[in-house]
Parts: sequence; C-alpha cells; structure tokens
Amino acid sequence: MGRRHFVVTTHAESVLRGSPYRADCPTRHILDRIGDRWTVLIVGALWDGSVRFSELRRRIEGISQKMLTQTLRGLERDGLVRRTVHPEVPVRVEYALTEAGRTLREPLRALEEWAIAHLGEVSASQEAYDHAEQPPSNSADRET
Repeated sequence: MGRRHFVVTTHAESVLRGSPYRADCPTRHILDRIGDRWTVLIVGALWDGSVRFSELRRRIEGISQKMLTQTLRGLERDGLVRRTVHPEVPVRVEYALTEAGRTLREPLRALEEWAIAHLGEVSASQEAYDHAEQPPSNSADRET
C-alpha cells in the first residue's frame, strides 16, 4: 500500500489562495469592489485615458459627488485607479486606470455586451414577474 500524504494548510494560507464564498476572503472583497455598479461605470468612463473628477461626474449620470469620491478612493487603494494631482492654479486632479485596472476592461466589456444582448429577455421576464401573483412575503424562501 502506498503512503498517504496530507497537506496541512493554515487558515491564512487557505484565505490567501482564495475562496470568495468565505466572508473573510480577500478575493471576496475584490469581487465586491469590481462588481459594484459604480466601479463598472467608472472603469468604463476611464476606458480611453485620464479624466478629471468633474468630467467623470458628467459622464456617469446619477452618481453623487460623495459616491464618486468614495469609489475612486477605493479603486485607488486597490491599485486599479491612479490619481494624479497637477500643481496648477487651480489644482487639476485626473484619474486613470492603472495597468491592473486596464485588465478589467475586457471582462467588464463582456458584461456590458451581455446586458445589451439580453436586455429584451430580462425586460420581458421582469414585466411578467411584476404582473404575476406573488406569494405572501412571510412564506417566501424559508428553509425548514
């Protein structure tokens, strides 16, 4: 009979390898960031190069100044966006995708294309769902 080999890994090693289904996994935090709707739109708005804050606000309808600031800070912290301050009067601040941020363009473009291609199906499903009789809210989705 052959010997059995056991590989013992610590919790930290397991977390570093990545399991986005674990609440404490860094991979999950990254997915939370790139799956955020504002992140998707900001990456799209920075597709072609550096953009000033005010231009980002104009390009992304519905985003508040606070949410744009928070999302840009998070993206900068994660190494996906670079903030450049030009010491002029008045000071000019521009944002651009980093090399890592640019690698998100294709996956996010695929999601955008999927949304466009399936818009009709999703809209029809939403309409059918909204007009169907819904189960009482106290009995839905409970496991016993």
